[in-house]
Amino acid sequence: MEHRYLGNSGLKISEITYGNWLTHGSQVENDTATKCVHAALDAGISTFDTADVYANTVAEQVLGDALKGQRRESLEIFTKVYFPTGPKGHNDTGLSRKHMMESINGSLRRLGTDYVDLYQAHRYDYETPLEETMQAFADIVRSGKALYIGVSEWNADQLRAAHHLAKELGIQLVSNQPQYNMLWRVIEERVVPTSKELGISQIVWSPIAQGALTGKYKPGQPVPEGSRATDEDGGGAESIRSRYLQDDKLTAIAKLEPIAAELGITMAQLAIAWVLANDNVATALVGASRPEQIASNAEAAGVALDADVLTRIDDILGDLPETDPNKTQSPATRLT
Repeated sequence: MEHRYLGNSGLKISEITYGNWLTHGSQVENDTATKCVHAALDAGISTFDTADVYANTVAEQVLGDALKGQRRESLEIFTKVYFPTGPKGHNDTGLSRKHMMESINGSLRRLGTDYVDLYQAHRYDYETPLEETMQAFADIVRSGKALYIGVSEWNADQLRAAHHLAKELGIQLVSNQPQYNMLWRVIEERVVPTSKELGISQIVWSPIAQGALTGKYKPGQPVPEGSRATDEDGGGAESIRSRYLQDDKLTAIAKLEPIAAELGITMAQLAIAWVLANDNVATALVGASRPEQIASNAEAAGVALDADVLTRIDDILGDLPETDPNKTQSPATRLT
């Protein structure tokens, strides 16, 4: 497993991060989730990403249980705050000081650790002054409950404003966690250049486009039973179908298969290696419902795609990827 620095910091994280957004506490049984975490550890993955909102806090508990007995200093554990949790009362959401302080304590308790390596604002909160959010972050860092701070799906202007305040407060904003893959490139025009300037890395989620880039969905054919595109209860089925499962995109994806074959890697490994080819990306988040999935995806670490391969991929996909920077956005009002 290769490692990269996270932003302009001295913290190294694994190129592949194990994330448990759609699996722990929901799609898979706890014993299978534990086996997936152990498979990640066996593959050399040291970085684990979760959030309090995943399975309404259960995912953090399952991850914490799965990591029991591991040397804490050898791991990097990330979690997030913003979305509604618990009974979803009027203060159980957003980036207010109240919600953040209560949320970090709950996350640490469920994860079974005294601190997280990275605490992330899961979305931008338009209803809380940014100064209040960043002061809460600073107090959390100074209390030793988090080492670094990050955000998720913030646009370039929001990153710049938060970085400025973080610097004034003497803390490090080191990361942004956006969706990014061959077909969803909205961060490339504004977020990535701004992040490079400020010393912020991308921790990218959905590098295989929620499964679309594996090649398992075929143009003109029904989606496979049991796939994420059929999971209406939390698997993001509608998002997958609307963003990725059009016949023109699926036809283009099929044309990538010879490239993967020439390189001796799977389609998923090709997709993960593609996002890691961006030098502003520190790590690619991958999940798994079976241990063998995480073992296979972890093999994408260290796979170098040369310029010719990247050009061939761009030529095949043409104008199909979404590149509109305005599609990097957070909810205008808090979710309840």
